[in-house]
Amino acid sequence: MVKVDLSGTSAFFDPAELDFAAAAAAHRTLADKTGAGSEFTGWLELPQRIRDGELKAILSAAQRIRGRSKALVVIGIGGSYLGARGAIELLRPVPSEDDPKIFFVGNGLSPDALSDTVTRLGDMDFDINVISKSGTTLEPALAFRVFRKMLKEKYGSAAKKHIFATTDAHRGALKSLADAEGWECFVVPDDVGGRYSVLSAVGLLPMAVAGIDIKAVINSAIIAFKELDLRSPENPAWQYAAARQYLYGHGRSIEILGCYEPSFRFMAEWWKQLYGESEGKNGIGIFPASVEFTADLHSMGQYIQDGPRTLMETIVSFESARSSVSVPFEMGDPDGLNYLAGKDYADICRTASDAVKAAHISGGVPNIGISVPKRDEAGFAELVCFFELACAISGYMSGVNPFDQPGVEAYKKNMFKLLGKPGT
Repeated sequence: MVKVDLSGTSAFFDPAELDFAAAAAAHRTLADKTGAGSEFTGWLELPQRIRDGELKAILSAAQRIRGRSKALVVIGIGGSYLGARGAIELLRPVPSEDDPKIFFVGNGLSPDALSDTVTRLGDMDFDINVISKSGTTLEPALAFRVFRKMLKEKYGSAAKKHIFATTDAHRGALKSLADAEGWECFVVPDDVGGRYSVLSAVGLLPMAVAGIDIKAVINSAIIAFKELDLRSPENPAWQYAAARQYLYGHGRSIEILGCYEPSFRFMAEWWKQLYGESEGKNGIGIFPASVEFTADLHSMGQYIQDGPRTLMETIVSFESARSSVSVPFEMGDPDGLNYLAGKDYADICRTASDAVKAAHISGGVPNIGISVPKRDEAGFAELVCFFELACAISGYMSGVNPFDQPGVEAYKKNMFKLLGKPGT
């Protein structure tokens, strides 16, 4: 299970100072569904619901796609793609020859990025998974038009068999279009916001097509949520939420999430949306940022070490590496590295991590450690459940509704007006 290490915060506060009473109250509010936004807390039961409901259909669709296509084009933005992309890059960074390529589009408005994807797709057989609760979000809706046209040109009347819509169960533009065209549909649950939806069909279908064992993911998530229901300061979600709220209350307004695995990059992007959209409102909130170590130590390291002391650092680590690579011996020792000959890269990385932690703490940056047993399906599920629960608890502790996003519409109103949308 996920563990939280607060030893890197001991120079900044005594654990006895953490407000576990507030964490307990927030957890109770969440579990009892009595707080603001409680109508969007279905993610707590989502893994069990998926196992009892859509899982078989998702697996069946994924098997068909894998059997006939060389690519899946996933169309979505924000919570409709970040979780799936994070999972695929974390667990399948090097796909096998049998795995379809996964292309993520509809998450921006760059003509070059869209054109580049079309070029990479070439003449491959492909399917589309369009993900949108409404079907009217501009970026994915525009991309869907482009790739749906390509499907029609490639497959004619059979194109409808290559489109899978993950959308609202009953209403919305995409649902209406899917029903009219006969596309297979999966559900974006009414009681689950986009940033909490990775363990629904939103994330699971692309993950399964990529070759991830989503049965293992769901089974592990069910266990993880049961274990995280512990009502005690021993709960790692309480520890993380209470520590970051304490530090925020003492001037640490920026949280940097780091990891020594490059494949973690889009998990960090998913985390940034989860925490930024959940807590950044009413003029308050911790700003979520991310770094990739050790690479960013050679670019952002100076700022972290000596910049304004408004930072806290959270480092995710995996207890066991998936590979073993040892440093070779070289005659003459021309680069002076024979003192490391025979050592495993994983051991060197752990030593570097310890050195960085000590340096940053000495420079005035509190360090929270989050460790996951393995970089596998179970580890991914545990990390998702941990971050989701801790986010909701932390949001309630700060006094905000962790499940709305009222500020998201502001730019859309301006954009649609400038684009000349009727009615604006």
